[in-house]
Amino acid sequence: MEDSGQLSFAIPLTEPRPPQYVISVVSDRWVGVKFTHEFSVQHLLLPDRQKAHTPLLDLTPVPLTALHNPSYERLYKFTHFNAIQSQVFHTCYHTDYNVLLGAPTGSGKTNVAELSMFRLFNNCPDEKVIYIAPLKALARERMEDWGERFQRQLGKSVVELTGDFTPDIEALERADVVVVTPEKWDGISRHWQHRAYVRKVGLVIIDEIHLLGQDRGPVLEVIVSRMRYISCNLDKAIRFVGLSTALANAYDIADWLGIGIVGLYNFKPSVRPVPMTAHIQGYPEKQFVARMAQMNKPCFHAIKNHAVKADGVKPTLIFVSSRRQTRLTALDIVAFMSADPDENPRQFVNMEPHEIEYACQRVGDQSLKHCLEFGIGIHHAGLAERDRKVVEELFVDQKIMVLISTSTLAWGVNFPAHLVIIKGTEYYDGQLKRYVDFPITDVLQMMGRAGRPQFDTEARAVIMVHEPKKNFYRRFIYEPFPVESSLHEQLTDHLNAEIVAKTIKTREEAIDYVTWTYFFRRLTANPAYYDQQAALLETTNFEDQKDSLANYIERLMNKCLDELIRS
Repeated sequence: MEDSGQLSFAIPLTEPRPPQYVISVVSDRWVGVKFTHEFSVQHLLLPDRQKAHTPLLDLTPVPLTALHNPSYERLYKFTHFNAIQSQVFHTCYHTDYNVLLGAPTGSGKTNVAELSMFRLFNNCPDEKVIYIAPLKALARERMEDWGERFQRQLGKSVVELTGDFTPDIEALERADVVVVTPEKWDGISRHWQHRAYVRKVGLVIIDEIHLLGQDRGPVLEVIVSRMRYISCNLDKAIRFVGLSTALANAYDIADWLGIGIVGLYNFKPSVRPVPMTAHIQGYPEKQFVARMAQMNKPCFHAIKNHAVKADGVKPTLIFVSSRRQTRLTALDIVAFMSADPDENPRQFVNMEPHEIEYACQRVGDQSLKHCLEFGIGIHHAGLAERDRKVVEELFVDQKIMVLISTSTLAWGVNFPAHLVIIKGTEYYDGQLKRYVDFPITDVLQMMGRAGRPQFDTEARAVIMVHEPKKNFYRRFIYEPFPVESSLHEQLTDHLNAEIVAKTIKTREEAIDYVTWTYFFRRLTANPAYYDQQAALLETTNFEDQKDSLANYIERLMNKCLDELIRS
């Protein structure tokens, strides 16, 4: 029986392009086993090098009083909006244009979304805000924040609709703001003709819209496309606000959201409220576990070099690939401190002995208890909720100065730090049964936790990678990554849902449905990514390329409908 394997790697494209590339794969286990493949890139369509970047204007910061509403002004602890927020203020608060904001993590994008919510509250108080969070951790964070601020201070009803919380229909009909995950809103919005509260939506906020290309992207893509379809069919304006990191293909997402000249803001990754310096370190060890162990001492040195200042130790976040690595990394750092007679083993603790004892009594995990004594916390989904809350509280209050976490924390509760260390950019995928790279969006999200606008004038990030991948990360942490669709991989399921809901009744309607999607826009911009035959098409003739795309859509539709007929 033959076992098949899959190799993923990046190939640099040089200019001018060579006639062809030759890839050689050589086995490091069997002597003489070699595979060679030649391919041409002469007719490959590449993303436009002219990035749609918005220049950051030298504007006077907009004061909170520009809201002209004391109730809104009391929601914030600052007095002026930052540079990015000031630049988009007029479009969000004084117009109804759709908006796409691409900016680095930590730029205050949530406050920008709130400006568009305030406009809806002012002008259309009977309509609803739908906030779509691609992750439950994000939905929980927004629910806790808005539940406190909007519900208690503004009297607006905020409800959560996720896998953990399902409000009744009455609560949804009364709600002013609905915080949802894509899967939940997909199930509800399919039957929009029979649900009045879906038709009362006036504003849709899509957070982390750059996650379109990941596993849950197709659902996110379908619900946004459906809401635009509903808006068109009801002849009712629904405003869309998309929040993202910096994008390489912002024009395509803007076109999909119905954004024209006004409303597209795509700032460079370097435009941050707190300037950040990134250090990329390569490690040659091939074996994953040995490489992770090799990184522990450099982690400790990175804290010493970048977080230990004259006025004390700055908060440090270390992201690792697994629950086990949180414990191993923490214990090694404790060992390094204890073994060196010149080191103060309690340098990461800002607590009196009785406070340390009380904190340790509150947690059940034995490894966590031991680490807390040295000012180091661990955080992952396997900890009891009480233990996680204690660690979060201690880190936010700066009682402990080092927190070691799995990558999920990057998307969850907002814990900015002065220094962020990413210890390895790979994790074990149980489904594929191999180590795979974190998506570049996850790496950027982790880096985005570096820098606290209230306290820091600069921030540091240290990215520890396998040596062969060093150049890849050196390029793509500074250059936006194009967002591609993965809807074509799950199109059959979504077509079936629309057919059951009687939104699609004919083949022509199915093709029309596809034209509403982001997938359709990327297909025309980057056909070789989706269609192997388009990659082999050795012509630059527009009509030939147009025919090739039409043939691909025809083949895709036949495949989907055949699968539905067989099932």
